[in-house]
Amino acid sequence: MSPSDGVAVIDKEAGWTSHDVVAKARGVFGTRKVGHAGTLDPDATGVLLLGVGRATRLLRFLSPLTKQYLGEMVLGAETSTLDASGDVTAVYDMSQVTPEEVADAAAGFVGEIMQVPPMVSAVRVGGRRLHELAREGLEVEREPRKVLVHELAVAPLDAGAGVYRMEVRCSSGTYIRSLAADIGSALGGGGHLRALRRVAIGSFSVEQARPVDAPELLSMADALRDYPSVSVADALGRRVGDGQVLDADELAVVGEGPWVVLGPQGQLLAVYETHRPGVVKPAVVIPG
Repeated sequence: MSPSDGVAVIDKEAGWTSHDVVAKARGVFGTRKVGHAGTLDPDATGVLLLGVGRATRLLRFLSPLTKQYLGEMVLGAETSTLDASGDVTAVYDMSQVTPEEVADAAAGFVGEIMQVPPMVSAVRVGGRRLHELAREGLEVEREPRKVLVHELAVAPLDAGAGVYRMEVRCSSGTYIRSLAADIGSALGGGGHLRALRRVAIGSFSVEQARPVDAPELLSMADALRDYPSVSVADALGRRVGDGQVLDADELAVVGEGPWVVLGPQGQLLAVYETHRPGVVKPAVVIPG
């Protein structure tokens, strides 16, 4: 496949790191200019967005999109990684916990919550990623971070064995492993996650995802479909292409932004953001 510009919706397989997928895609697309928006754990599967060519400049707008996940929470055992890949570090008898109690505990994690990143994660502390420190047997203090859980539903798959299906819609940066462990703790015991699948990033769903060796590229304009857009005529489009700061009224945009600016043929010209009240500036300009 020849190099081009766009975004690919990939269905990541288990056992692949997000970096593995990027490396494979570089060979498939014939360019080193490939990046991803939002890491998935190696054991997790599902939607991973890749930017190719000039679309790598758009990844900063894709990473913050809302994520949706399906997973399985196992109550009664804590692990070193908070998921099934780690060593069991504690075991609890939670056989008397009812599905109603699990649902009540999960409800307490809906909304804005503070979450401590797992040691096995890509978060940097002191210039090093936590998973690098964890491999050296180190554990360091991690600052809790605010995340937003829009929806969290749990349903028993095997209540006797403490296995529950989780459906989560949440902000970027939310760790589903941590949610499973924290729900277990809230029930007076422990828990961990298994079989995680990301089913959507924004409007990009797993139904449209493709294997990394058979990808399809979306246009750069379609890649930003989750943001408000405005189309401009040639004269204003030339000013946008020059990266000019504009009055918001002139660009006909309202709200908080960012705004996708399209040309007469629907091509992506730029992404604009608020500069100061009533004035907008380009965050990214795509040369014609």
